[in-house]
Parts: sequence; C-alpha cells; structure tokens
Amino acid sequence: MKPKVYPVERVTRPIQKFIQQEKAGGIVLGLSVIIALFLANSPWAENYFGFLNQKFGFQFNGETYFNLSILHWINDGLMAIFFFVVGLELKREMVGGELSNPRQALLPIGAAFGGMLVPAVIYFVLNPSGEMSNGWGIPMATDIAFALGILYLLGSRIPLSLKIFLTALAIIDDLGAVVVIALFYTSEISTLSLLIGLGIVGCMFIANRMGVRNVVFYAVLGILGVWVAFLLSGVHATIAAVLAAFTIPSDVRIKENTYLQKVQSYLTQFKAIDPNDKIPALTAEQLHLLEEVQITTKEAMSPLQRLEHTMHPMVTFLILPVFALANAGVSLSIDIEQLFSTNVALGVALGLLVGKVIGIVGFTLLFVKLKIAPFPSGMNLKNLFGLGLLGAIGFTMSLFITSLAFTNEVYVTQAKIGIFAASIIGGVLGYRVLSLGKSFKTKE
Repeated sequence: MKPKVYPVERVTRPIQKFIQQEKAGGIVLGLSVIIALFLANSPWAENYFGFLNQKFGFQFNGETYFNLSILHWINDGLMAIFFFVVGLELKREMVGGELSNPRQALLPIGAAFGGMLVPAVIYFVLNPSGEMSNGWGIPMATDIAFALGILYLLGSRIPLSLKIFLTALAIIDDLGAVVVIALFYTSEISTLSLLIGLGIVGCMFIANRMGVRNVVFYAVLGILGVWVAFLLSGVHATIAAVLAAFTIPSDVRIKENTYLQKVQSYLTQFKAIDPNDKIPALTAEQLHLLEEVQITTKEAMSPLQRLEHTMHPMVTFLILPVFALANAGVSLSIDIEQLFSTNVALGVALGLLVGKVIGIVGFTLLFVKLKIAPFPSGMNLKNLFGLGLLGAIGFTMSLFITSLAFTNEVYVTQAKIGIFAASIIGGVLGYRVLSLGKSFKTKE
C-alpha cells in the first residue's frame, strides 16, 4: 500500500529533490551572482548599496556594541557559519576521509599547494608594492561549490576518482585560505581577547575528551565565547569557527554492527505487536520501540556528522547565496582606463586562470614524476588540465579575501572583475575540456 501523498508534498518534493542534487548549490550561487550584478547596475543600485552599508548593533547601558554594517555582519557573522562547516568537513576528511591516509592525500595536497603558490607569485610580480600588493591572497582560492557543481554536471563522463581528487584539493585549498587569513589578513591583535578565545577552545576540547556530546553546549561556547572573543581580538572571526569545528566530537557511541543488531531487534519486536490500524495512533509499546530506534540511530552518528549533515543545506542554499548577493554586486560602468589603472584586475585574473592551471597541473605531474604519489585511477593529462581550469573558479573565497585585502573601492571593483572574468572563462573551458572524455560507469 502506497503512503498517502498530501497536496503540499506535491510542491515540496520537487524542491527537496533539487536540493539533494550536487549541482544545485552551484546553480543557486550562480543565480545569486546574476541578481547581485543586476541590482548593482540597475536604477535600484543606490538602494542596494545603501542597504548593505546600514549599521546596527546591540545596546547595553546606553552604549552600542558591535555597531557594524549589514555587509560586515554578513562577512564576519554569516560567513563564520560557512567556515564552521568547512572546519567540520576538514576534520571529517582527516579522521576518516581522503586526508586520513597520508600517501593517498599527498597528491591533492601537492596540487593544492601548487594551486595556491603559483597564483600568489603571479599576482605579487604584477603588484609588488602599495595597497595593491595586499591582494596576493585573492587568486589563491578555489570555490568548491562552483567547481564541484560543474564537475557533477558532467555525470558519467567523469570518473569518481576525479571528483574525489577535486573535493580533497578544494578542501585543502580552503584550509590554506584559512591559514592565510589568520596570518596575513588580521588587524591589530588584542592579546587578552585572543587568549580568552583560545582558552574557551581549550575548554571545548577538554569537554570533547571527557565525552560531552551535546551540540548545544558546543554551540553556546563557540558563538558566545570563541566567536565573540576572536571578533574583539582582531584575528578574523572565521578562524574561530574553524577552531570550534575541530573540537566537535567525531566518534560514535556504537559501531555499525552493534547498530544493525539493535535496530533489527527493535523491528522484530515492533513487527510482533498486533497492528493498531483502527485509530490514527501507535500503541505505547510501539512508540517506545520507535524511540529506542531513534536513540540508537543518534548514537550511531557522530555529533560532527550530524552537525555537518544538518548545516550543509543551510550554508549551501542560504548563507552562500546571501554572501553572493552582498558581495558580487559590482558596478560595470567602470571604464577600461580605470579598470587597468593598476594591475589588480590583471593580477587576479592571470593568477586564477594561468596560475591555478600551472600550479595544479605542474605540481601534480611533479609529484607523480618523483614517485611521491601515483595518478588516481581514470586520471590523465587531459582531465587533469580540465580540473586545473575548474580550480580557476575562485568566486566565494576570492571575494571574501578581497573584502579583507582592500579598503580602496577602486581596487575592490578591479579585483571583483578579475575574479568574475577568470571564473567564467575557467568554468567554461574546464567544462569543455572534461566533456570530451568517455563515459565511466561507476557506482557513486
């Protein structure tokens, strides 16, 4: 007997199906970029920028605290949640994923390092001094949502090993960006606030080791403690999010075999109870068994996995689109002479489009040639080149670092145009190169 389908489900099911697709995040992010560009170049541009510059904070005893613009709240507040999920992904990969096996992780680590180093060098050669030189970190980043979105559009034409390789590369790239932000894009540091923040991180770590698994406990300490302390310290608050994520427990209370045995026992008992179909309710005994199944299922999942699974859709379909709406709005009325009045746009564009390809492809081939790590199954020079081009999509992280690197609005605009140009060209060329491959029938 098929379950009853309610009218509201006919509307929500297609939406849920879309959200579950890997490419959906890239599509929503792309639409947000288009909307932001439209607003920034429309009759409503003044209202758009005016809204983002509106300030609000919290009042206590007649004084206002954290009186920041909406744009600032998005970049320091909402993006902290994004970096928290990045931290969860990093820890998961290190504990039991692609980065847990040192030899298996060497190739994407090398590719990511090359993909960060070469773009930074290209940019710095073109912009060696002044405030322009601060932008060297902009072309170092790869946007994992866009890059993987394009890769998944190719379906069976791409072997699973390439998707795993690009995912590991992008995650390591994110870690590199976090380190760069922590070391080079911070303001004056308040040692006391920083020590308080690190002290709270230490308390969270000790709680982890003592077996505390309540995610609310970690959320309260992470937000009210670590995030606020880092915000006041001058070290960028997104670093607090990554550190907090690394304190979340990654172990499970019961192993898979024990879980299967327990659930099977509960289901057997549930099946043995006489069904109560005459009223729209379960018996007390049935309810008790279902609660036991729920508790057991929760114990079979680590807090880290539960948090990542719960928060990922919110980050993909709310936080990143809001970030794009706030940061991708750039006026295209800038004239060519002003665009190239410095080498910022050129440095960013060449750093991403040329530097990423040379860095990723070159360091991967170097590691293989030196027999440090072998090629993944199904990878060849052509699809490695295609992955290098997808690595040139530096959208989210590049825009974020742009907001930290420059105070001059002209440089910000130049950098954003360089990011857009390189990301579009890299994405289109990468898709084209990879689409020429044969189909791979792999179980994913």
